[in-house]
Amino acid sequence: MDLPALHYQTLSDTCRQLKSGARRSVEVTEHLLNRIAALEPELGSYAMVLADEALQQAERLDQAQARGQPLGALHGVPIAVKDLLFTRGKVTASGTLVMADFVPDYDATVVQRLQQAGAVVIGKTQLTEGAFGAHHPQIRAPRNPYDAGRWPGVSSSGSGVAVAAGLAYGALGTDTGGSIRFPSASCGLVGIKPTYGRVSRHGAFALAESLDHIGPMCRSVEDAARMLGVIAGRDDNDPTSLAAPVPNYTGERHPHLDGLVIGVDWRYATDGVDEHVVTVLRGVAEQLAELGAGVREVQLPDSYRRLVDEWGVTCAVECARAHKDYFPRLADQYGPVLRQLLELGVSVPPSHYEELQQHRALFTRQLDELLRDVDLLLTPCMTSLPPPVAQMEEVVAAEDSRAAFINFTAPFDYSGHPTLTMPAGLSAQGLPQSFQLVAAHLAEPALVRTGLAYEKACGSMPHPPL
Repeated sequence: MDLPALHYQTLSDTCRQLKSGARRSVEVTEHLLNRIAALEPELGSYAMVLADEALQQAERLDQAQARGQPLGALHGVPIAVKDLLFTRGKVTASGTLVMADFVPDYDATVVQRLQQAGAVVIGKTQLTEGAFGAHHPQIRAPRNPYDAGRWPGVSSSGSGVAVAAGLAYGALGTDTGGSIRFPSASCGLVGIKPTYGRVSRHGAFALAESLDHIGPMCRSVEDAARMLGVIAGRDDNDPTSLAAPVPNYTGERHPHLDGLVIGVDWRYATDGVDEHVVTVLRGVAEQLAELGAGVREVQLPDSYRRLVDEWGVTCAVECARAHKDYFPRLADQYGPVLRQLLELGVSVPPSHYEELQQHRALFTRQLDELLRDVDLLLTPCMTSLPPPVAQMEEVVAAEDSRAAFINFTAPFDYSGHPTLTMPAGLSAQGLPQSFQLVAAHLAEPALVRTGLAYEKACGSMPHPPL
């Protein structure tokens, strides 16, 4: 069996090589920087490549290793971060023009934790304007490495493209309505949207604070679990962060899923979903059953429907708060899609927002109750395979048609339940296939255990034809 090229090795395998001394961080970092130089003009995944800083950090890590100093969980591995995460002394534009000159004087907590674990921050990935649904018209959108004409996912698309193309070993994304999950699904990656509060949001420019989650996007389950273990945990700078102990996620290795119960609401999973996606999901359910899991039919609370339909209202109100220093003062510098959201946000009656918050609490309680009867829920991630870019541009521009596409993502941002997005091979067209698992709050270990078992049984995802 051929070994993967250095840039396509897993994060975890690369880290093990670095810790053993078989490779040096400078060697690995230079290799990725050369690959970025060759492919980035075509892919557009980075807002900023931190070449000099990355090489300096890699050299420091190599020297520390030579002195026998302790090595972190991500020692020497180049990682990318989404460009709404503050990086001290470097522009954090959040995909906007209004923040094009914003230079924070501190690092986001997650960036700080990556560095403390020995990661080399190789660059900041491109995102949609303000992490909403569309790129600013003056900013180039990343291109899907599997098919340049297909959607690469929404706001964390730069992170998804960079990791899938071998321009980073892992990346951080954020998810407010699906922005870790859509790029992971579209680019053939593993993505974890953690429990709300499991990962600090301090130093992350918000889209909607009560919906925002930060999580890893990687090429394997072990890699995502390793990154999650580094960034998770209480942070006094974020009062919404949780104080629960952080488990050893990478220790969740079981070849079988005996005793695990997985629920599927087939009405929810098939209504308005392409038949190809349904076929993939049925195959995944069969595979999980073969691995020992009990798979049984359940019913998702119907209260999710209103949250899907009115996600834009909650997002708009909270987004307007986040942009109060820029909007409406600099309204003419915004692209049309984000400007429309902000205009909605300043016009929504407070009573409407609060009513949605109450409905959100109802759905969360009902979902908690369902997840006491099963360990995980199996759902699609998207209603189709990665669609054509032009089609998604029309969907985003036509507000009424957006709801169906976030059917499997927005409810779990509202409820804060953790999710795992997994690749399920390629379609006959060569497009990534995917599925989603949902767990109870802080039950990320069950997601990792299941993802590891599925990945071991089904093999790794084929790399894009670059």
